[in-house]
Amino acid sequence: MPRGEKQLNKIQHLGAALESGALAQVRRIINSDLQPADVAHILESSPPKERKLLWGLIEDENEGEVLQHLSDELQTWLLNQMSVQEVANAMTDLDADDVADLLQNLPNTVTREVLTTMDSQDRARVEAVLSYPEDSAGGLMNTDTVTVRPDITLEVVLRYLRRHRSLPDMTDNLLLVNRRDEFIGLLPINKILVTDGDATVREVMNTDVITIPADMEDSDVAQLFERHDLVSAPVVDALNGKLLGRITIDDVVDVIREDADHSLMSMAGLDEDEDTFAPAFKTSRRRAVWLGINLLTAFLASAVIGLFQGTIDQVVALAVLMPIVASMGGVAGSQTLTLVIRGHAIGHIDSKNVGWLLNREFLVGLSNGILWALVIAIVTYLWFMDLKISIIIGAAIIINLVVAAFAGALLPVLLKRMNIDPALAGSVVLTTVTDVVGFFAFLGLAAGFYL
Repeated sequence: MPRGEKQLNKIQHLGAALESGALAQVRRIINSDLQPADVAHILESSPPKERKLLWGLIEDENEGEVLQHLSDELQTWLLNQMSVQEVANAMTDLDADDVADLLQNLPNTVTREVLTTMDSQDRARVEAVLSYPEDSAGGLMNTDTVTVRPDITLEVVLRYLRRHRSLPDMTDNLLLVNRRDEFIGLLPINKILVTDGDATVREVMNTDVITIPADMEDSDVAQLFERHDLVSAPVVDALNGKLLGRITIDDVVDVIREDADHSLMSMAGLDEDEDTFAPAFKTSRRRAVWLGINLLTAFLASAVIGLFQGTIDQVVALAVLMPIVASMGGVAGSQTLTLVIRGHAIGHIDSKNVGWLLNREFLVGLSNGILWALVIAIVTYLWFMDLKISIIIGAAIIINLVVAAFAGALLPVLLKRMNIDPALAGSVVLTTVTDVVGFFAFLGLAAGFYL
């Protein structure tokens, strides 16, 4: 049976044991049979009461491994219920970058207390990671590395490696440094295995290496890994070239997933770490903020409609057709907005090509506007047998689709310059623009034709 199917069966057995109240069996399954990532998934998939019960059954030595796979919100909730010593014990066998991630979810006073419980070497490693922003390469790196000098033979390297109980996870290369700890190249593990042991490291090392400065943003790191198919990469000090640590693909996958979650949730005005089973009051409080913002924009659109109250009273068909204009603009704008936000996220869009993109979106909006204006005008004429209103709605559709496409391309650029997340605010602003412009164009043209 494939390993994935076995894990699924174990999770199903856990559910059955939990329902029957067989807590001894539940304890055995979550501590012995399941991987920490699977236990974390079960915790995140459980309502609060059941979640608290499951966490209490996890053995102390497994808590750290499970914690590192949980969302920030759930991590914080659990860590705040633990004593300083319990937190320190849970982090004993974790890598420095994972410890730093957990500590960043705790108050500074607690973080300092936890650090004082560590030995000097572990504390120095964690503090090195904590000294960098969480969303930078320095905050993402692991300081646990294997380094060698270029002037020794491969046989000496092999003897050195055999002295280790194990190598750090994802070790595909050894890192080469000089006597000042400046990074100079990589020694691939496969070279050690297939090359004569009398050869020196300098003869087989790779100096054409991608290095990552510690202050690089984590999203840029993810793009580098994707573009060059990296498994790991060295992190260096941008000023003096000293080796600080390395980033591995498992950390980059987490960044990619978090960025995807952020983009998806932000478009609904939600936090990417939103707990699916958070209490009702906490959830409603978070959503209320963006509902309030949306209400203000809705009042603005309604105010535009109110300006043409007399025209709507005179021509009732306008009230029937208004949603079509707003809806078409909203969809056209959302298509462009999503495309441009994605382009920014993967590094395709910058100041050099944004002008071309705006021109392209203008032409797309104009061509789609003309096409659908003709279709809607014909349908409107067959519906109301009124040529004036057919021309009005056709012209309004063209105007709104052009504005929507242009706004969808321009808004992310403007919002980024204002240090506002386009994924979070873009859809709200775009909806306001398309509604206001659509209603104003449609009703303004109608007022000119009928009054």
